Amino acid sequence: MKESDLEKLSYPDAPKIITESVPGPESLKQLGEAPEFESMARGAGRFPVVYDEGFGATVKDPDGNLYIDITAGVAVNSVGRLHPRVVEAIHKQTGKLMHSSDCSSSLRLDLAKKISGIMPAGLKDNCITFFTQSGSSALESAIKFVRKITGRSQIVAFHGAYHGVHCGCGSLTTGDQYRKDFGPFIPGVIHAPYPYAYRCCFGTKSQEQCEDMCANYLEYLLNTPYTGVDDVGAVIIEAQQGEGGYLAPNPEFLQRVKASCEKHGALFIADEVQSGAGRSGKMWAIEHSGVEPDILTFGKGIGGDVPMAGVTLRKDLAEKIEDGSQPNTFAANGISAAVSMTNIDILTENDNALIKRVAELGELIKDRLKEGAQKIKCIGDVRGRGFMIGIELVKDRETKEPFDADLMGQVIMGMLNKGVILVPCGRYGNVIRFMPSLTTPKKYLDKASDLLLEVLESLDI
Repeated sequence: MKESDLEKLSYPDAPKIITESVPGPESLKQLGEAPEFESMARGAGRFPVVYDEGFGATVKDPDGNLYIDITAGVAVNSVGRLHPRVVEAIHKQTGKLMHSSDCSSSLRLDLAKKISGIMPAGLKDNCITFFTQSGSSALESAIKFVRKITGRSQIVAFHGAYHGVHCGCGSLTTGDQYRKDFGPFIPGVIHAPYPYAYRCCFGTKSQEQCEDMCANYLEYLLNTPYTGVDDVGAVIIEAQQGEGGYLAPNPEFLQRVKASCEKHGALFIADEVQSGAGRSGKMWAIEHSGVEPDILTFGKGIGGDVPMAGVTLRKDLAEKIEDGSQPNTFAANGISAAVSMTNIDILTENDNALIKRVAELGELIKDRLKEGAQKIKCIGDVRGRGFMIGIELVKDRETKEPFDADLMGQVIMGMLNKGVILVPCGRYGNVIRFMPSLTTPKKYLDKASDLLLEVLESLDI
């Protein structure tokens, strides 16, 4: 795919800030009014940007300020905003069928077939998909399905996990802000350590050692008597952890997780809501490991500009779910189905050219950031795959003391004033997520990387 073609899919003159500072006056007005009418419980809360227009990898606010968006709507806009082929699909479908209730529809069937064809080994062409509108709903449904299929009630998730925020799937998620004062959650959820070599809970010194200890712990937990873990229906894992800090384990760790599941008789669920749709440099992050999941959840990048998510189960497992047991009125709406199929076509055409580009450019971005880290001491770690890169910021490299909210605010606002939208993640909120649309022009990726290094170097710490 030519860079010149990709550049036509975004505003050409980003970044461009025309107000004295950001947010500008009209944005400030709307930001001030929003809490009077809308709950700030939403994830972005009071994030100081108002989205007025979007095109590709760029966003314009009501004041006319133009930004490079390195968030892709939190890993949603895989092919960018308002891709011409997506817009065409919407226009075509609006004159034919939009809502179809929970009944079958031609597009719904076509989408299910297309999803089956892009699944990883073990599920590909041997699966059934249940559609939802959000990742949280997909995970909520997965929990119910696991209980029905296995007759077991326990589920193992991992430290740093994000699997949604509903009452069931929120039990799997570990972020304090999503749990504090909202409990009690569903019983039977057990959390195990996820490999986080930079801050390994076992005090190891390498990625391999950390993964070995975490895998040993899970094996002990699942397959040793008297651990209290005796009724596990599934182990759910992000093949590359998102909210927990953009952590990418080696294939061997996930292979050992799968082996422990099989020994215990538990299902292996790959949560690909954030890491899927090509973001890791493969269609699904689990494909880096060669592990065959029993169940896969997806969302975000498959729908892009419209809501779409789902649970895909191996056929023999899906046969155990009774007809009519999980109604979902708006699932696979005609518009959502048409857009999702278009997104999949764009991602997979020309032998997955766009996804392969992500794998190549992701390594270049990491190298660029690691080179900058040699002179910028607040960069503690740079990690990830594809367009799912984490930059962990610390006050001191020796102590690894994380950036606090004030310093992270300086970074985010520093970038906004330069016309780049970034958002953090991580267990201390000190990890910058580099998660642009897969169609982001290279010149915008280079610009955003350089500006980030510039802002970090200017901090007085």
